[in-house]
Amino acid sequence: MRREIKLSIRDLVEYTERSGDIDDRFRDTFDRAKEGQKIHKMIQKKYEVGFLPEVTLKNTTSYKSVDYIVSGRADGIGIKNGKILIDEIKSTTRDLDELEYNSNRYHWAQVKCYGYFYALDNDIKNITLQLTYFQTDTKKIKTIQKDFSFDELRDFYFSLLEKYSVFTELITNHIVDRDESIKNLAFPYPAFRTGQKYLSQNVYSAIKQNANLMVEAATGIGKTISTVFPSIKAMGEELTEKIFYLTAKSTLKKACNDQLYLMKQKGLIIKSIEITAKNKICINDKVKCNPNDCEFAKGHFDRVNDCIVDILNNEDIIVEDIIKKYAFKHKVCPLELELDLSNFCDIIICDYNYVFDPIVVLKRFFETPYLKMTLLVDESHNLVSRGRDMYSYSLNFNQIMDCCDVLLDDKKEGRIKKSLKNLALQISDESMEKDVTTYKDLSINLIEYCVKAKESMRKFLVEEHDKEYYDKILDIYFEINKFLKISDFYDDSFVTLIKKEDGNIFYDIMCLNTHNIFKNILKSCKSNIFFSATLSPMNYFADVLGLEKFYNIRLESPFPKENLKVNLVKLSTRYNDRDITKYKIADILKKLNEKKGNKLVFFPSYSYLESVFELCDFDVLIQERTLNEMERLEFLSRFTTNSNVMAFCVLGGVFSEGVDLSGDRLNTVAIISVGLPGISVENNLIKKYFDDNGKNGFDYAYVYPGMNKVHQAGGRLIRTETDKGELFLIDDRFSTYPYKSLLPNSWKNPNVIFIDNL
Repeated sequence: MRREIKLSIRDLVEYTERSGDIDDRFRDTFDRAKEGQKIHKMIQKKYEVGFLPEVTLKNTTSYKSVDYIVSGRADGIGIKNGKILIDEIKSTTRDLDELEYNSNRYHWAQVKCYGYFYALDNDIKNITLQLTYFQTDTKKIKTIQKDFSFDELRDFYFSLLEKYSVFTELITNHIVDRDESIKNLAFPYPAFRTGQKYLSQNVYSAIKQNANLMVEAATGIGKTISTVFPSIKAMGEELTEKIFYLTAKSTLKKACNDQLYLMKQKGLIIKSIEITAKNKICINDKVKCNPNDCEFAKGHFDRVNDCIVDILNNEDIIVEDIIKKYAFKHKVCPLELELDLSNFCDIIICDYNYVFDPIVVLKRFFETPYLKMTLLVDESHNLVSRGRDMYSYSLNFNQIMDCCDVLLDDKKEGRIKKSLKNLALQISDESMEKDVTTYKDLSINLIEYCVKAKESMRKFLVEEHDKEYYDKILDIYFEINKFLKISDFYDDSFVTLIKKEDGNIFYDIMCLNTHNIFKNILKSCKSNIFFSATLSPMNYFADVLGLEKFYNIRLESPFPKENLKVNLVKLSTRYNDRDITKYKIADILKKLNEKKGNKLVFFPSYSYLESVFELCDFDVLIQERTLNEMERLEFLSRFTTNSNVMAFCVLGGVFSEGVDLSGDRLNTVAIISVGLPGISVENNLIKKYFDDNGKNGFDYAYVYPGMNKVHQAGGRLIRTETDKGELFLIDDRFSTYPYKSLLPNSWKNPNVIFIDNL
């Protein structure tokens, strides 16, 4: 059976022609994507009549029993001086006098591929290729032309295929072995749990039908294996080519890897990689990606291809330690290595931001139209707030003025100082006398000042690396740059919020609804599977996560119902009643503390937690406001099978999700309040937005996020089929609409307990 390899010209050239160092020091300082588009359009407008811009070229070539399907888009094709000419536009900060024919073989390799494809399709014997360089500082243009024969271009293209064939052999052999192993792969456990088979069937069906699926499945169903297994089976039938497993927690990434290890033991052949954040995977003490400060950056591209071949030949499930091991062995950057490896892996396990965040998105996949991808989004309820954060950003008046204070008044720095002051003054002018000002649009003047400030810093950041305040200027550059990137998405689902706090002014772009943004991202994928123990109500989650057409299923807990006892204590924990009822809360918790075993008590806020704690005359373990990973593990280590611990925690905090205290490590959970977020300007803006769009804004901004925290906290109690425990819901609103309707079915008929009889 012949194999196909689909590639972009950019990918083919990158892997075969790259060499030299990694150097991310500030050099090409313009926003490549945005500014590059403007430059392309400006130059393309100058093309002569009959010159076609943005011409898509595609070629299928059989080489060594493999069909290479390679595509790209030429910036311009037309006739000039009686010759057919193909133009490739590049932006640069280099002196144009330094640029000659051999200055950049990578650029020429791209345009040679375009030339070969076009000449082949149109039976052309000779063709003129041109690189057009735009100097971003001087705005000058230089063109470099060279004539090529068809034979020269054909020989060059086949030389690229020969270089790439090292990877191709690995890929094609792996795919054959992978698909055969998938064909023979059975579910890796002796039997399906209740609900698992149904979930697996629905995931497979969604992928087969190019559909979106939302799954609310109670703890204990086994969501990870029930989504990964059918996705792999679908891959074996060529229904999908790349699986993304997205989650925000390292414990859930490990859970996914554990299932892959299990299936590997059962005969599965698969390549997977876990993407680790830059600051964590970096081998050095400080992240400095340049040849002067990092031996792994120096000459990285001369060695990385050998490293990729080595790791693909010897590893299957690639995690952080494996990446670092091979990075040391071949002396390459581990971050760039893991990103390159992701191109050759079947499954990518990563954080949400690598798909949804505009700053760190893996563009190599989400700007590739021919790739069939499946998204598996674990704990997808978390993506609502994470998504809003990804598309919200703030400019800080004092931070900008601090930069002005360190800059000199000379010609070079004085220009930066002036532009930053103008930007800061514009922020000040936009604010009113009141502490909070909101607008439904974005100030055009402010955006213009941001662009000017950014432009003014470029030369300094390229040339003045040794200045002691260099990092301060660099930081504000990136702050402004990210603000501008987020501003590109601004529409009626955003609001501008200007706040005065402690003598400072914050100019915020606030995303109220990610629906339109996420909808466009999800279109890049063949199928999107969102799953969590808490996705109620589904219409709400579908709305904010960008799903317009989707199937949905709900799966109840597979564990014996009698293992969970649910109690309701009707007591007001509304904000205005808390000073009165906190004494009763303390009494209730004192009585609960007399119960044998370990207890987790969840409060809606730290301040409420602390006010009740002050009334307690018994030992209580308290969740601190800030915890590092070691402190978090130490906290959980207090819960043993023989301990008798009561701990006060916060709803929505680190201990209300992703915590497994099975068996007698946890016997009781008490949830105080319905978890409504605190009333704030931001939450009220979300409320107003959805009210104005025909939805129940209070539910969207307060009720649904609050009850989502309640579900997650209650889910800590019963983790296995042998766990038994008692859940206490302490708030009279749990017995009223809409809160009662949002409870899991197993919680909806609680045992009502009167305080005196507790």
